[in-house]
Amino acid sequence: MVKKYPVVSEEYQAAVEKCKRKLRGFIAEKQCAPIVLRLAWHSAGTYDWKTKTGGPFGTIRHPAELSHEANNGLDIAVRLLEPIKQQFPILSYADFYQLAGVVAVEVTGGPEIPFHAGRQDKTDPPPEGRLPDAKKGSEHLREVFGHMGLSDKDIVALSGGHTLGRCHKERSGFEGPWTRNPLIFDNSYFKELLSGEKEGLIQLPTDKALLEDRSFRPLVEKYAADEDAFFHDYAEAHLKLSELGFAEEE
Repeated sequence: MVKKYPVVSEEYQAAVEKCKRKLRGFIAEKQCAPIVLRLAWHSAGTYDWKTKTGGPFGTIRHPAELSHEANNGLDIAVRLLEPIKQQFPILSYADFYQLAGVVAVEVTGGPEIPFHAGRQDKTDPPPEGRLPDAKKGSEHLREVFGHMGLSDKDIVALSGGHTLGRCHKERSGFEGPWTRNPLIFDNSYFKELLSGEKEGLIQLPTDKALLEDRSFRPLVEKYAADEDAFFHDYAEAHLKLSELGFAEEE
C-alpha cells in the first residue's frame, strides 16, 4: 500500500530542514538522544487502530498526558526541546517531536529514517495505559503493539532502540543501562541480551520475554548477528510508529 501524505508549503518544508540541522547539533551537545527518542516513541505509541485515537499528534506536551505513569521524566524532554521549537513556530508539535526522534537515532550512529511532514496537532490526550509495562511479558507486548497495528518483527526491532539510554529508578523503578555505550545506536542490545545478565547492565522482564518467545527469539538472534538487518528493520518499524494514524493508505 502507498501512503498519501498531506502537501506542506515550501516554507514549512524549509523549516523542517533547518530545524533538523538545529536538532542535530543540540541533541549531540546535550547528549539527550535517549530521552528525546523516548518522547517520540511515547507520543506515537498511544495510537489505537480500532478507535483511531491517540498517536503522534503532539498531545504529550500537555500535563494530563505527561502525568501518565509511563511518561515519568518526559517533562524534562519537553522542557529541553521547547527553546528549539520556539525558533520554528510554523512547525506543529506533532511533526517536531517525531522529527526530533528521527534525529536522535541518526546522530547516535543509527539508521536514517524517512520523515514526512504534515501532522496536525491535536488537543485531547489519549487515555492512560496504552504504553508497554516493563514488568510484563510477551503477550502483553503483543497486546500493546497490536493496538498500534504493529507486528512481531516491529516489536523486536523497536526493542533494539534500548541500545540507547538507561532506566532511572525514580522514573521506572529500574536502574541502569542496557548496553556498555548507551549513547551509541548499534545492535549491542541484542548481543547483551543473548549473552546473559551482567553486573551493571539491566534486563527488564519485557527484554527477557524476547528470548523466551518462539517468534521473538529468532529475530533477536538475527539482529545480534547482523547489524545491517537490524538497522533496516528498525528504520521500517520506527517509520511506521512515527506515522500511526497519519496519512492515508491508498
